[in-house]
Amino acid sequence: MKITGIETHVCHARMRNWIFVKVLTDQPGLFGWGEATLEWHTRGVVGAIEDLSELLLGQDPTRIEYLWQMMFRQHFWHGHGIVRATAMAGIDLALWDILGKITGLPCARLWGGPVRDHVRTYCHLGGGRMEDFYETAAADARRFADLASQAVAEGFTAFKSMAVPPTLPIEGLKPLRTAEKAVAAMREAVGETIDIMVDCHARPSPAMGLKFAKALEPYGLYFLEEPCWPENIEGLAAIQAAVETPLATGERVTHLAAFRDLFNARACAICQVDITHCGGLTEARRIAALAEAHRIALAPHNPQGPVSTAASLEFGFAQPSYIICETVHEDVPWRADVVEEGFTVERQGRIVRPNQKPGLGISINEAEVKKHPFQQELPQRVFYSDGSVGDW
Repeated sequence: MKITGIETHVCHARMRNWIFVKVLTDQPGLFGWGEATLEWHTRGVVGAIEDLSELLLGQDPTRIEYLWQMMFRQHFWHGHGIVRATAMAGIDLALWDILGKITGLPCARLWGGPVRDHVRTYCHLGGGRMEDFYETAAADARRFADLASQAVAEGFTAFKSMAVPPTLPIEGLKPLRTAEKAVAAMREAVGETIDIMVDCHARPSPAMGLKFAKALEPYGLYFLEEPCWPENIEGLAAIQAAVETPLATGERVTHLAAFRDLFNARACAICQVDITHCGGLTEARRIAALAEAHRIALAPHNPQGPVSTAASLEFGFAQPSYIICETVHEDVPWRADVVEEGFTVERQGRIVRPNQKPGLGISINEAEVKKHPFQQELPQRVFYSDGSVGDW
C-alpha cells in the first residue's frame, strides 16, 4: 500500500479558512481526512503541505510514526514552527484516519480504547461571532450576561469568554474593573453550577496578568487562560503560584520539548494543546503522556473546523487526564452540509458520545466545500490607547 497523493481543500468559514487535507492511497476508495487550519496563514500552510508531500509520496501510510519522524526531521529544519507543525498535523490526522479505516476501528480503539463514556464540551461566547463580541466586550457587562444565559439555554454547562480587555504593560484600575464587572454579570446570570472560563488571549504583561488573576479569583473560574505570553514561562509560573485559579495555556506551543519546559516550571494546571498545531495526534499523544506524568489536565484548544473537532474528541476518549473540549457549533449555518460526523452530541449538557465509525468518523462533501472558496481573512488589529501595537 502506498500514498499516491496529498490534496488540500480550502473552505472559507467566516473568521478562518478551513484547510482540509486528503491523503490518497493506491487502494480503491481508501483515503483519510485531516485538517490544518491556521488563520491568516492559509497560503503558507497549503504551501508547506505541498513541500512535505514530496517526502511522503510512495510511502506506506500505516507507518505513521516513521512518516511523522520524516516530516519533522528531514529538510534540516525541525518541524516545530507553527506553519510546518500545522501542515504536519493535517497529514498526520489523515494517516490515523486511514489506519482506522483499514482496521475498521475508531481511532480511540487504536490507542487502547475509550477511558470514559462521554466527553464534556464547552462553547466560546458569541459562537464564533467575535467581530460582534469585540464591539461590546469592554463596555457592556450585560451583553456578557445575555450571552452566558444563551449558552446555558443551549445546553452548555461550561463556556469561555474574553472578558479581559487589551492593556498596556501597566495600567490602573479601569481595565480590572471592566473585567470584574463582566465576570460578575456572567456569574450572577448563570449561578454557581455553571463553569466559567476567561481567556486573556495572552494580551496582558505578566504584571497585568497577575492583577487580572487576583481580581477575578473570587468568581470561581474553571480556568484562566493565557494571562500573559506563553513564551514567558516564568511569568505564568509566578501567576499560577500566586492564585488558586487553575491557569490554562498551550494552544501556541507547538512541540514536545516546549511543553516539557512549561510543565517543569509548574506554569499551568491545564494543557490546551492544539492537535492541529502541535504536529498532529502522534505528537499530541506524547504531550498527553507528559501531562499525565505531571498530573496536568488536558483541555484542547479547538476553535477550528470539523475534522479538528472530530480528532480532538477522539483523542479525548483515549486520554485519562482529559477534562473538557472546546467546540464551535454555530460558526457557519452550512457546517452540516460540509461534514458528516461519527459522534453524537446530547443537547442537554452538550456531552459527546463516542464515534462508532472507523478512523475519525468524518466524511467531507467536497462539492459543498467548493461552494466556499478561499477568501483572505480580515485583519484583526489591536492598538493600545496610545496608538502602539497590541496583541489581538
